[in-house]
Amino acid sequence: MATPFAGKRALVTGAGKGIGRATVKALVECGAEVIALSRTEADLHSLKQEPFYLTFQSPLWHEVPSVKTECVDVSDLPAVEAVVKGAGPIHLLVNNAGVTQLLSVLDTTPDAYDRIMSVNLKAPVFLSQYVARGMVERGDGGAIVNVSSVASSVALTDHLAYCTSKAGMDMATKVMALELGPHKIRVNAVNPTVVMTDMGKMAWSDPVKSSNAMTQIPLGRFAEEADVVNAIVFLLSDQSSMLSGVTLPVDGGRLVH
Repeated sequence: MATPFAGKRALVTGAGKGIGRATVKALVECGAEVIALSRTEADLHSLKQEPFYLTFQSPLWHEVPSVKTECVDVSDLPAVEAVVKGAGPIHLLVNNAGVTQLLSVLDTTPDAYDRIMSVNLKAPVFLSQYVARGMVERGDGGAIVNVSSVASSVALTDHLAYCTSKAGMDMATKVMALELGPHKIRVNAVNPTVVMTDMGKMAWSDPVKSSNAMTQIPLGRFAEEADVVNAIVFLLSDQSSMLSGVTLPVDGGRLVH
């Protein structure tokens, strides 16, 4: 059986933990060669040691050599550009790396604002530019998925810079889809509700706060990593070949309010 991403090379940022790490595993298990970026060397080392279940071959657990790791902070644009230039053709890109800092409007500092915007918005824009240039030169198209958030549409207390960065990512996704579409490059975003990754726990581990947030979700639960990864894989695949410029809520109905 043909594999969804056989012969494809994917680059995933924020690959050391949470959604990014799970995305790397899903793409490898679907036949892709993956370049995993993280700023934490220990996370990349443990990722390389993890067994992968190759669903497209005979069932066999083993270390997969098709994961290449790069220890890079995505806000270091020259370093990221160097990774892209040395990677060979990249067919799939997942802009997943993100940061937040819980600060009110009155307490947000310029440094905190700049850091969040640099990682959450500026880095994905320019990484997409670097990768898209190669896609355009080759003429074979490609797919980009940006990991955004329902916070792009819903105001959250103590999330001024984070909400702003994700709103910017949604619009960047649409402009990229508009300009890159003629080159057969699809650009979409996934917009999860709370996912209890390490970053999610930092913001939502308080039971009173999380309970109040969950009451706004018709399905009555936060998202699991797999919920988001499944959406990412779908948007990267040919099964979504007519989707571009989409901001796909993975929110259990949160945005119906």
